[in-house]
Amino acid sequence: MSKSATTETGQENKEASQSGKRFVYQDDEVLDKEFDWGQVKRLSRYMKPYAKQILPVIVTMMIVGALTKLLNPLLIAYAIDHALKEGNSRLLMQCVGGMLALYLIQWAANNYRIRYTNTIGQKVIYDLRHDLFSHIQTLSFKFFDKRPAGSILVRITNYVNSLQDLFTNGVVNLLIDCVQLVGIVLILLFYNIKLGTAIIVTVPIMFVISTKLRLHIRRAWQVVQTKQSRINAHLNECIQGIKVTQAFTQEKENIAFFDEMNMDNHKSWNRASTLNQSFNPIIEVTGAIGYCILFWFGAHLIQQQEITVGLLVAFATYIGHFWEPINRLGQMYSQMLIAMASSERIFEFIDERPNVAEADNAKPLPPVRGDIELKQVKFEYEPGRLALKGIDMSVKAGQSIALVGHTGSGKSTIINLLCRFYDITSGTITIDGHDIRDVSIPSLRSQVGIVLQDTFIFSGTIRDNIRFGRLDATDEEIEFAAKAVRAHDFIVNLPQGYDTEVQERGNVLSMGQRQLISFARALLADPRVLILDEATASIDTETELKIQEALKTLLAGRTSFIIAHRLSTIRSADNIVVLDHGNIMEQGNHEELMRQKGIYYGLIQAQYRFLREVS
Repeated sequence: MSKSATTETGQENKEASQSGKRFVYQDDEVLDKEFDWGQVKRLSRYMKPYAKQILPVIVTMMIVGALTKLLNPLLIAYAIDHALKEGNSRLLMQCVGGMLALYLIQWAANNYRIRYTNTIGQKVIYDLRHDLFSHIQTLSFKFFDKRPAGSILVRITNYVNSLQDLFTNGVVNLLIDCVQLVGIVLILLFYNIKLGTAIIVTVPIMFVISTKLRLHIRRAWQVVQTKQSRINAHLNECIQGIKVTQAFTQEKENIAFFDEMNMDNHKSWNRASTLNQSFNPIIEVTGAIGYCILFWFGAHLIQQQEITVGLLVAFATYIGHFWEPINRLGQMYSQMLIAMASSERIFEFIDERPNVAEADNAKPLPPVRGDIELKQVKFEYEPGRLALKGIDMSVKAGQSIALVGHTGSGKSTIINLLCRFYDITSGTITIDGHDIRDVSIPSLRSQVGIVLQDTFIFSGTIRDNIRFGRLDATDEEIEFAAKAVRAHDFIVNLPQGYDTEVQERGNVLSMGQRQLISFARALLADPRVLILDEATASIDTETELKIQEALKTLLAGRTSFIIAHRLSTIRSADNIVVLDHGNIMEQGNHEELMRQKGIYYGLIQAQYRFLREVS
């Protein structure tokens, strides 16, 4: 990154920090690189599968369109120098008819080409968006930890959309304009090399001036993309946190912060748009100079009888046709700059490699019994800050393990490592003797079910949300799972029962109801290892008692890990592991740990005191 770009971003972060604003994400910094033709080549690969379909049409329509446009001025010159000069009305009508026919052919060719290329272009956009979304699905938790959802969303929507014009008509128009320019130059030089050279000499002047704007335009559009990404990230955050915003009456502050971001985006867009439009005046001025040269020098050549009046008119028409593609090429270059700014962001994500990746020789994990062992497991979310400091744990198939400890002790980290949401820094984790780093990730996670405290409900029916645990499950199996976790009763009392539509995140349901659905979803998957991460924290006492009864049957024969603070949830566990700052401090069953009167005893006594106080 250049010094100016780095300074600008650093100052922005500094100001944000001093004013208490939200953090400006590192991945949204302005990329300051030279125009990368490698990216153009990479984008062109998305058109390669359609080359056999589009090339014959493009070539045919391009030739037809270019020829009809190039022949018209010559027909005009012929009509002036012969039909008008000789007073031949019949010849004049033939020339007019010929010009009309050429215009109709050109219109038909262009209309068919635009319609056809739009169809192909949309297919290319579909493929690019599919690849980007599919790749994001494979990325590890660490990737999402450092990026706001809005920043990811804007790449899949806005940035891909900004490439539509390039893929639909941009590339084809570029080829047509280049062919047209070459044809015009050859015709001008062929009919009169002196006049042709005099006119074309203005092109280098335009080129030198316009190239000085390229870097500024590209940087300006990159800034626009960055501002829009930040707005999307902020919008997503605001929508997700609207309840907190209203609860703390922060609406005015939120609006003021958004207005500031919106104005910042508005200013950056105006600057980029102003620079972008600067191509047109350059081309218009250069074109005006070309016309002046044409009529001044052309009049001289007519007096010298080197050219005819008809040829001068044809040259004037060709100049109009000449600057028209030059103008479009200038716009095309601006379009390319916008596309490059977008493609850099898109390919930045596509090039991102998962932090948790399968080994080259990874094999499917066979059906497991559920013997799990952790040997000297260490893990750090950030270099130099160990979250786990050498964990040793042995779990027999069918055992239930409760993980307890203060916030930040490492409970959820162990669960994340067991599911390979993150990879351990050192040590080993095995299931039935298989190192989890040596097996395929889908085969591992398909045998590990997990229920989180912050359960996620998708838009759709309740039946669909439960079936998410196993897509081929029958309606009977779905209902059986719901009955097992005591969710059936509240579901059938809903307006459409299992077919009741729930909104995004299931906001029409209570916290307890959402948790019960997530229980049914996990149990429908029938995992050999079941993880409950504060899964009963949002459920009332009466509902929890029903779930405890169901869990005794459902956890039988399964290896289970339970993270909870409620005594009723953990006291029946076969082994309770007490963690503190990434270390195992105590372990044993409830009675053993209570007799030790250590950390676990203190946690239970604190819970008893709290319950007495609130009651």
